[in-house]
Amino acid sequence: MSDQNPVFIPGPTNIPDRLRAAMHVQTRDHRAPDFVETFAPVLEDTKKVFDTRDGTVITFPASGTGGWEAAICNTLSPGDKVLVARYGMFSHRWIDLCQRHQLEVQIIECSWGSGAPADKFEAILTTDKAHDIKAVLVTHNETATGVKSDIAAVRSAMDAASHPAMLFVDCVSSLASMEFHMDAWGVDIAVSGSQKGFMLATGMAILGVSPKALAAMEDAKLSRTFFDFRDMMGANASGGFPYTPPLQLIYGMRESLKMLFEEGLENVYARHFRLAEGVRRAVDAWGLKLVADTPDLYSDTVSAIYVPEGFDSNALTDQAFNAYGVSFGIGLGEMNGKAFRIGHLGSLTDVMVLSGLATIEMAMADLEYPVELGSGVAAAQDYFRRHRAALVRSAA
Repeated sequence: MSDQNPVFIPGPTNIPDRLRAAMHVQTRDHRAPDFVETFAPVLEDTKKVFDTRDGTVITFPASGTGGWEAAICNTLSPGDKVLVARYGMFSHRWIDLCQRHQLEVQIIECSWGSGAPADKFEAILTTDKAHDIKAVLVTHNETATGVKSDIAAVRSAMDAASHPAMLFVDCVSSLASMEFHMDAWGVDIAVSGSQKGFMLATGMAILGVSPKALAAMEDAKLSRTFFDFRDMMGANASGGFPYTPPLQLIYGMRESLKMLFEEGLENVYARHFRLAEGVRRAVDAWGLKLVADTPDLYSDTVSAIYVPEGFDSNALTDQAFNAYGVSFGIGLGEMNGKAFRIGHLGSLTDVMVLSGLATIEMAMADLEYPVELGSGVAAAQDYFRRHRAALVRSAA
């Protein structure tokens, strides 16, 4: 029965029954005329989630990592210079990917718990008079630390430096859960995936690509075959794929978009804030500390939480799983053994979040944490109840 429990990891997220049913389809011919009727609207409607009019949506059968690779290999050449800040596991992995592709990576080292340093980006770009830096890479939501970076501030910094570099953003764990404004923020490539805010299985990399990034393909010399934008866009233009598509995920994506639009994107974002704030109230009641340095950095999709000195966060997540059949996020990289993570994105409700908080409290009590059993749940309950009451009053 444990497979009926929700997961509280920052992805893959819980898959609603409605989406599982949508993906539970028999094999179909992806070259038949009716596939065009399914796939073309998916690409067009996904633009609304990226909040772009000018961008092109391109998908690949891959995880978000495949999306990262597609972003750089279609727009850059060996030896090109990129600017990246390292402040968590996923910004670190993007750096590693760029280095393996023979790019020159200028790294700004930041503490884990901080966000993208817009001021340092501006200072470095201002001194790059020859415009050697071809792209700035930013992780919007760093799931290892529960940090949300200010992409608008990064764009403002680039504009203040009058620098023509492209802006690439990893929004894998933020898109369809937190506000994202591709056009307004001047994002040239936004990389996401099917398994987070879209509430689907892993297996579809989803990119929003600006006209500027598409133009960069003309001079890009990095090798690409599977991830070639031209091949994919050429096939997409007639409603097809250059190779076998992830058909079940495409049907799931069609239904996922319907669900998001039925709820309303603004309501989706508000729900994620509410759930995250409930978790944050619980963390405060436990007397524990979030990894994110300041409230303006708090993520609405995942909270990374330090365990008290002398405790092992891996033992805590193991206890939650082994004793109660519920998964929480382990500490990654520098957070290994020091912090656990509560994912609160995708298909979740207030009640489901309360069940997760109750479970991790029981696990902490089992391991004799200095936490009062029920304190976090009560704090979240109080917040959720008062929030609901305020909504009722405003609607009256």
